[in-house]
Amino acid sequence: MAPSKLHLLLLLLVLLLAGAVTSSPLCEIDTTDLEVCRPAVTPPDHGKTLPLPTDACCSVVRRADLKCLCSLKYALPSFGINTANALALPSKCGVSPPPECRS
Repeated sequence: MAPSKLHLLLLLLVLLLAGAVTSSPLCEIDTTDLEVCRPAVTPPDHGKTLPLPTDACCSVVRRADLKCLCSLKYALPSFGINTANALALPSKCGVSPPPECRS
């Protein structure tokens, strides 16, 4: 997977959780596709365990331009996204993240 896919994933997650989800492509994926990754990157309710990413989420991660998404990693907390959870998605999906995107 190209190193730039984490950037795309992170940017899409930002837009998704900010309520700006449209059918627009961002970092090579449709922003609406990221909805399937929401449970794996948002903090779980008290006492609950963070779920693993679904197969559908991992499919999105594999198609994403991670380096593009990674450029937005510092904005994630303001949208309710746990940065560590978002940065862990590629590895959980069997994708090697680019060095600059590792937590």
